[in-house]
Amino acid sequence: MRKPVVIALIAAVVLLLGASGVLYQKYRKTSADLTDMQSAEQTARTSYAEAVNDIAEIQDSLNAITLGSGSVQLRTQGFQAEQRLTEANRREALERISLLSASIQRTKEKIRMLESNLEQSGYKVAGLQKMIGKLKQSVVEREGQIAALTGQVDSLQTRVAGLETTVQEKQDTLMARDQTLEERRRELGTIYYVVGTKKALEESGVIVARGGVLGLGKTVTLSGKFNESAATAVDTDQETTIRAPATKAVVLSPQPAASYELRILGDQLELHILDPNQFRKVKHLVIMTT
Repeated sequence: MRKPVVIALIAAVVLLLGASGVLYQKYRKTSADLTDMQSAEQTARTSYAEAVNDIAEIQDSLNAITLGSGSVQLRTQGFQAEQRLTEANRREALERISLLSASIQRTKEKIRMLESNLEQSGYKVAGLQKMIGKLKQSVVEREGQIAALTGQVDSLQTRVAGLETTVQEKQDTLMARDQTLEERRRELGTIYYVVGTKKALEESGVIVARGGVLGLGKTVTLSGKFNESAATAVDTDQETTIRAPATKAVVLSPQPAASYELRILGDQLELHILDPNQFRKVKHLVIMTT
């Protein structure tokens, strides 16, 4: 009786040891699996947090790309706004747009790296993919706005160039008109005069002496011949005094008597024009000194 019992106990002990070994192996595997799972969970949490942080950083970068302030705000407000778009302002606007474009490219690169990192880690979450999709859409919208701004700058510059040409043409027209008016005014305001003795005036053909007996009592009259190129021009709008190197003189030409007066100043005589409009109705002035 005792021997079979011993054998049974030994068998039971062996079975128990075998079962313990199996359970220990299962325990070790379970512990390793748990450790791996915890590590994977921690890695997933870290990857998620990093992805969220990257998305927030990219979104901040997009929010910083403001297109409606500073020199890039180019909504036209009529001719005055277009006039303010000088070449310097145009360069400043294009430089600002260039900076915005560079910022967009950096943002696109960040999104690409974020997708690459998530793909390499094998970590995919529908929420993150949706957020990345929204970032891409925002980038596309910003790129469209920048392209529109660039076109707007070029369009405004073309319009400004056209306006400058129009203004220059109008200025040239006004200058030509003013020059024509000035020439006309000078023509109307200019008279030609000669001053000389009776002999000098006769020799130049300006006057003739008629009548008289034996050279005496002749009447001096204008001949009707007047050489303007040999006379002195004076603009009566600018100058109203004509001087003669004598103390006695007579005006032979038919200027209205009330339009001028003769004054003696020292050893010379001065003709003062009192009414230029009336005086210059006769364009040729002849003064004979005695």
